[in-house]
Amino acid sequence: MPDLQELRTARAKAIKDGRDLVDAADKEKRGLNPEEDVRFGKFMDEADGLKSQIERESRLATAEQSLDEIESRALPLEPPGKTPERKAGDPEDRETADKKQTEAENRAFSKFCKSGRHGMGPDEFRALQVDSDTIGGYLVPPEQFVASLIQAIDDLLFVRRLANVQTLMTADSLGVPSLDADPADADWTSEILTGSEDSTMSFGKRALKPAPLAKLLKVSKTLLRKSAIPAEQLVRERLAYKFAVTEEKAFLTGSGALQPLGVFTASDDGISTSRDVSTGNTTTSIKFDGLKEAKYSLKAGYWPRLQWIFHRDAVKQLAKLKDGEGRYIWVDSVVGTEPDRLLGFPVNMSEFAPSTFTTGLYVGILGDFSNYWIADALSMELQRLDELYAATNQVGFIGRLETDGLPVLEEAFARVKLA
Repeated sequence: MPDLQELRTARAKAIKDGRDLVDAADKEKRGLNPEEDVRFGKFMDEADGLKSQIERESRLATAEQSLDEIESRALPLEPPGKTPERKAGDPEDRETADKKQTEAENRAFSKFCKSGRHGMGPDEFRALQVDSDTIGGYLVPPEQFVASLIQAIDDLLFVRRLANVQTLMTADSLGVPSLDADPADADWTSEILTGSEDSTMSFGKRALKPAPLAKLLKVSKTLLRKSAIPAEQLVRERLAYKFAVTEEKAFLTGSGALQPLGVFTASDDGISTSRDVSTGNTTTSIKFDGLKEAKYSLKAGYWPRLQWIFHRDAVKQLAKLKDGEGRYIWVDSVVGTEPDRLLGFPVNMSEFAPSTFTTGLYVGILGDFSNYWIADALSMELQRLDELYAATNQVGFIGRLETDGLPVLEEAFARVKLA
């Protein structure tokens, strides 16, 4: 297992290497050239990857420590200097036999991949069939091969965690009352007068109507029965993740038509263009002054709950920004589970945030996401269909949910926009 301190040191070095590039360019009063920009991107990608690895290894270390404590209590202690006698059938003998069998399976499977069934001898067939209840007709890859079939890392999903989630039990929609206009300020007056009558206070309503989301996936019964990995569990996990991805995209960029209204979609029903902040930015990049404009466009009462959302390409730009004293405004997390910070607020990096740096486009947002409401009428539900596809020896899995979402208070958000 990699040493956690070494991983943290490596991450710190990658960040320092990236900053050294920027500092060197700054001293020469120029920007990064194309080659340096590529190197900077690699350093930042390495730092992000190491941060994820630190989080995983920390969890593994905690779990393994608990396991070691249990095993240390269960194992008998041998007197110092005494070597236990080896008996036939000891666990070590079985371990050696299992290792030889695994090596045979791997060699046979490798040969099968290269030359097919005709290039294999009888012993090699037996090696591959030894763990199968079926005497012939198919080959099963050894476990070590299956374990190497890893997937790309899932994209981060976090909007639902930050939002205000409501569950509808019987109604078709959720009405959220809103105070659209406050009363006018009180009047200074005398003891016996009442002040002027208010005519400005008004109310409105934000309506959320959950829309259905569904997906059908068919899987061979043979695959479910013989797969060396739990295929049904994999189907369930991947469907759940893909439903969450569809939701996340809509919470950020959804149109609001039979789907949630995203925070990056300008709308009078959500966040209007009055909450766009472009002052201080250029037509192609985010600037320190532009970030400050966004921050100070929000009332101080929202600050304890504010969070940034940017795409990875935007984060690459932000990591290079300095204040007027030459100090980086980006603050890297020193603890693996804590987010990096920008102008004092946590930064969330999303693959689904806008990432086109062109005049007039959105490239980030700062907001109190407790003012993004989500209404669920049906949580993620998975139905297994055993009979419908029996004629084709398949099992159907239908995933369904019903949800809606929208920002209910636009003044709690500031969209970062290019000039």
